[in-house]
Amino acid sequence: MDDGTVTAVSSNGTYSFTKPNRDSITLLAGLGVEGDVHAGVTVKHRSRVAKDPTQPNLRQVHLMHAELFDELAAAGHSVRPSDLGENVTTRGIDLLSLPTGALLRFGTGGAVVEVTGLRNPCAQIEAFQGGLLKQVVGRAPDTGELVRKAGVMSVVREGGVIRPGDVIRVELPAEPFRPLERV
Repeated sequence: MDDGTVTAVSSNGTYSFTKPNRDSITLLAGLGVEGDVHAGVTVKHRSRVAKDPTQPNLRQVHLMHAELFDELAAAGHSVRPSDLGENVTTRGIDLLSLPTGALLRFGTGGAVVEVTGLRNPCAQIEAFQGGLLKQVVGRAPDTGELVRKAGVMSVVREGGVIRPGDVIRVELPAEPFRPLERV
């Protein structure tokens, strides 16, 4: 699998849909992005906390591929890195085709995340820009299966610093691969 590149990093200490871009972010093993509202051992997303606050946090770091922004621009939407709440924006890796358990190693800062599943796009995306939700959730033309395009979620296996420009190396888990599901 080809290497990719980090194009932007972001975090926010308060709940909001978008996150400010940063010069760097620090990942903390088993927790997430230092200072980010979604960091923690147990789930931090408000809708999930309401259902069961003891669930493990499989959504510590949200990654999104910049190629999605290109696709959205072609459909008339202006979306920039961090607008959809991701922590790491990538280019050059087909995040959505990675199997569950794939490891992403970032630059020389030591950070490693394990991909846990797909982000489930929500109504906040539609509130951000009308018509955007149907661009990031659709149906596969051949099977009719639901397709989620709003990035992947991960947990931090090794802490470290991530900066724009860092190379991302992908390590696939042992086969048989398990496809990504909503987390």
